[in-house]
Amino acid sequence: MSRMILDTDIGTDSDDAVALALAMRSPEITVEGVTTVYGNVIVRSKIAQKIMALCSAGEAPVYAGIVKPLLHNRDVFWAGIEGEGLDIADDREEGTKHAVDYIIETIMGNPGEITLVTIGPLTNIAAAIIREPRIVKAVKEIVMMGGVTRLGSTGVELPAIEHNVKCDPEAASLVFSSGAKILMVGLDVTRQVSITRADKDELAASGTPLAQTLTAQITGYMDYRQRDFTFMHDPLAVALLINRKLVKTRQMDIRVDYDHRHPTGMTVGELNENGNVEVCLEVDRESFLRLLQQRVFS
Repeated sequence: MSRMILDTDIGTDSDDAVALALAMRSPEITVEGVTTVYGNVIVRSKIAQKIMALCSAGEAPVYAGIVKPLLHNRDVFWAGIEGEGLDIADDREEGTKHAVDYIIETIMGNPGEITLVTIGPLTNIAAAIIREPRIVKAVKEIVMMGGVTRLGSTGVELPAIEHNVKCDPEAASLVFSSGAKILMVGLDVTRQVSITRADKDELAASGTPLAQTLTAQITGYMDYRQRDFTFMHDPLAVALLINRKLVKTRQMDIRVDYDHRHPTGMTVGELNENGNVEVCLEVDRESFLRLLQQRVFS
C-alpha cells in the first residue's frame, strides 16, 4: 500500500484529472491529500474536488498552494480553459491550511511512509524543502512527472525542455539537487503513451459519469491544442505506484540548466549508480493503457 500526496496543476491538460482518478480508484494507493500549485490554485482545488466526487471512492482533503514561480521572475501560464465544463466557480474561498504546511506536516508526521507524486511545477515542493529541509530524508520518495533527458529510444523526437520544469526551473533545480530519493517520469517515457480521438471514444464507451467527464476534458484539450491526440503524462507517474515494472530506468544525477530567459530549464542527466534520481527511459505502453482503462474508464 502506498500513501501519497498528489501535488498538481490540475485544469489545463486533461491528464492531471485522469491521474487523480487513477489514484483514487486504485486499492494499492491511499491518497492522503491533494495540493494544488501554479496559477489559479483555488480553481485548481475545486477541479480536484469535482473529479474526486465523480470517482465514488471516497475523498481526500485539498489544499491550495503557491501561485507564482519561486522567484516571481516569470509570467504564469494560464490557458483560460481550466475547469471548463465542470461548473467551477472561482469565489476565492481559502482553505484552512496552506499546501506547503500540509506537505511538511504530513511527511514529518509519517517519516518514511509518504510518497510525493508531483505532476505540476515544483514550486510547492521547493518551498517545503526550504522551510523544512528534513523532509528530504523523511519523504519515502518523490515520484515526479517532469523533465526530459533524451537518453531513451525516442530521444531524437523529444523537445529539449519540459513544461513543468520550464514553468519554475529554479524550483526544479532545488528539488533535484536536494538529495531526496526521486523517480523522474519525464518525456522520455510519457511521450510514448499517447491516446488518439479514437482511443478516447473507446474509453468513453462505459458511459459512467467519470468516464464521460474525463473524456470530455480530453476532447477539450485536444481541441485547444488543435490536434487529434494527447499524452497521458501524469497518469503514468501514478501508475508506477501500482506497477513499477511498467518502466525501465537508469540511476542518474540530474541538473537543471537555466537562466532568466523564457523558455529555459533543460534537465541534463549523467549516469551515476549512486545518483539520487532514478530516470525512466522506456515504458510498456500497452500494459499501462490497459491498466488505465480497467481502473478509470471501466
